[in-house]
Amino acid sequence: MKTFQQPLSSEEEAAYIKRLHDENCERAEEARRILIERNLRLVAHIAKKYQNVDEDMEDLISIGTIGLIKAVNTFDSDKTIKLSSYASKCIENELLMMLRGRKKKAREVSLYEPIGMDKEGNEISLLDVIENEQTDVLDRMELKQNVGKLGTLLDARLTDREREIICMRYGLSGDREITQREIGNMLGISRSYVSRIEKRALCKLREGFDQTKYTQ
Repeated sequence: MKTFQQPLSSEEEAAYIKRLHDENCERAEEARRILIERNLRLVAHIAKKYQNVDEDMEDLISIGTIGLIKAVNTFDSDKTIKLSSYASKCIENELLMMLRGRKKKAREVSLYEPIGMDKEGNEISLLDVIENEQTDVLDRMELKQNVGKLGTLLDARLTDREREIICMRYGLSGDREITQREIGNMLGISRSYVSRIEKRALCKLREGFDQTKYTQ
C-alpha cells in the first residue's frame, strides 16, 4: 500500500479550511487539494476495518476517498465538530453504501442458484437459507456504529434522570429491562411520570440520531 502524507496540525488545518472560502479560486482549490491529500491516511485507517468483506484494499480506499472529498466540500467550519470526525462519518457512509450496493447486486445474481439438497432430496437455493441464523458483517458494523452513537447521545442529550430511566428501562447498564411501574416504585414517582420522561428522552435521542446523518 502506498505511503500517505502526515496529517496537518490543528493550526494548519484551520488555516486551509478558512482558505476554502477564499475569493481567489486557485487558493481555494489548493486548500481543498491539500486537505484531501493530508487526510488520506484517515481513509486508509477506516478502510482497514472493511478488509474482511472480500474487497480489494485499493478499491476500498478509492471509495473512501469519495467520502473524504464530500466531507471537505460540505464541511461547515462554524460547527464545533472537527473535520476528521465529520470526514470519518462521510468515509464510512460511502463505504457502507458501496458494500450494500454490491451485496444487493450479488444477491440478485445468485439468490436463486441451487446450493444443495435438503433431507427430503429437494433442491434448495440461497434464498431458502439466507439470513436465517446469523447477522452479516455489514449489519454488525452498522450496529456497532449505532451503539457508539447511543452512548454519546445518552451523555450529551439527556438529563441525569432521563438517562437513568432509559438505562433501567432498556437494560443499557447490563441489567435486565424493567417496566415503567418497577422504575416508578424504585424512584418514588408514578408510572405515568416515568412514561412521560421516557418519551421525552426517546425524542431527544431520535433527534440526535437524525442530526448525525449526512446527505450522500
